Amino acid sequence: MTHKTLTTALFALTLAVGAAAQDNNSVHFKWYGLIRNYLVIDSRESVYGTDDFFYYVPKDRKIVAGDDLNRQTTVSYGALTSRLGLDVVGYQVNGWNVDAKIEADFYAGLTGVTGTAQLRLRQAYATLSKGSFSIKAGQAWHPMAADMPHIFSLNTGAPFGPFSRTPEVVLDGKLSDALTLSFAAIWQMQYTSAGPEGASANYIKYGGIPELYLGLSFKKNGFTARAGVDMLSIKPRHLDATGTRRVADRLTTFSPFVYAEYTRGQFSVKAKSVFAQAGEHLNLNGGYGVSAFDVDPSGSWQYSPTRNSSSWLSLTYGKKVQGVLFAGYVRNFGTKDPLVGDLYFSKNSFSNLNRLFRVTPELIFNWGKVALGLEYELTGAQYGVFGANDLYGLAATDLHWVLNHRFQAMLKYTF
Repeated sequence: MTHKTLTTALFALTLAVGAAAQDNNSVHFKWYGLIRNYLVIDSRESVYGTDDFFYYVPKDRKIVAGDDLNRQTTVSYGALTSRLGLDVVGYQVNGWNVDAKIEADFYAGLTGVTGTAQLRLRQAYATLSKGSFSIKAGQAWHPMAADMPHIFSLNTGAPFGPFSRTPEVVLDGKLSDALTLSFAAIWQMQYTSAGPEGASANYIKYGGIPELYLGLSFKKNGFTARAGVDMLSIKPRHLDATGTRRVADRLTTFSPFVYAEYTRGQFSVKAKSVFAQAGEHLNLNGGYGVSAFDVDPSGSWQYSPTRNSSSWLSLTYGKKVQGVLFAGYVRNFGTKDPLVGDLYFSKNSFSNLNRLFRVTPELIFNWGKVALGLEYELTGAQYGVFGANDLYGLAATDLHWVLNHRFQAMLKYTF
């Protein structure tokens, strides 16, 4: 969505809400947002999101004449993560409460570190609720990504936990005051599966089945727990290599997760763990490979997903001065079945990455609507080399670690 289109949409929504308010004076709408500046210093060449602020992993060694060329200090500064949003609440129709949200930031329009930041769509959804039942439709946080650690880093802990905003329809039903059952049908847009065409939403499009999520949530007396499973069924190819014959390729994966949070006074602890098959569509370290060619007369292929464990723990204490500690660990277990063809992997990682860890202490100073954050982030990645007998998509030869030291400062004004 271009910045002109998004600006027009925000203006149209404001007019629509104003018209609704004339019919129902209980309707309220509120603009909100933040101005946020990041300064980051990295000790190593790494994989980032736009303009280096969304950090993923340090790059492997690149030895030339005895020198590791990826051991290079970089510095970046920018305000392009500043955000603008509109909440709409209070409208009722036929006994249903109707709320809405549209939200954008300027995190688009850049190529590397060059360009002009433009508005991009973050969230846009409506929620209808009645009694113990609610429906949310639009673009919002993926159900497995909605619970985030306390850190102020833009990556919010990725790739140690799912990170995705995506088109979805979510149904929530309260089973009791503390227990909620959730079901979601999800599509891909910005965060997509890997495959023969590269990262693309075409694989779920031709698969004909939305990504499905089923979860259960418990919340009572400062304690929150969540457990769920995500099912994805895609077609990596719908035509053969000649483009003249349909094939019946399909890969179906299941990714369960658990989450827990406890808050008491100024102390809070959160933890999440995901065991993902593939998982690259959730910004996790994963993918899948070809495990068999020409398995039927049409020339279809079979695939095997990687298996990946991703976990994090986050603690915070304080109000005016907050101390935060984050720790994350990722382990790649390789594919379920031996591979005979290509391995398609996350565009934000590397298929020869076996393990990953991160430790992040930070301090946040709060003065009303103004916050200053200081952070040190240590990320270690264990890489390997694929040997002749490494048939399960797991590089197990010449294992070695590389480290990145990241120093980050943030200044934010929230309105």
